[in-house]
Amino acid sequence: MLKKSSFLGLVAATISIGLWLLLNFFNPYSNETNNGTTLISLCMIVLPAITAIISYFTSRKLLMLIAFIWSLPLSLYMLMTPGIFLLFGITSFCYLFSYILMRKKQGLLE
Repeated sequence: MLKKSSFLGLVAATISIGLWLLLNFFNPYSNETNNGTTLISLCMIVLPAITAIISYFTSRKLLMLIAFIWSLPLSLYMLMTPGIFLLFGITSFCYLFSYILMRKKQGLLE
């Protein structure tokens, strides 16, 4: 039953990984890749997305909250950019909404 409420987190995680690939390897605003930037963005965007995906498949709402908190600093920064990468902020808040939905759904089941 928690799978339906955590589906938003799964979609947000998939979009985050796709945006990360675009940011690092097909960036329309920059034509060079920096290994340090790639590693930092991997740790701050992709790993929380993987955590959200694991949360979807295991129905553990705490992992979705961890994914939100983990991705929040860089996502807030990206939210203030004028380009497509502001979607990182939206996907991060989707983790939070998914956590809230999972928590409400569990409260209804008890």
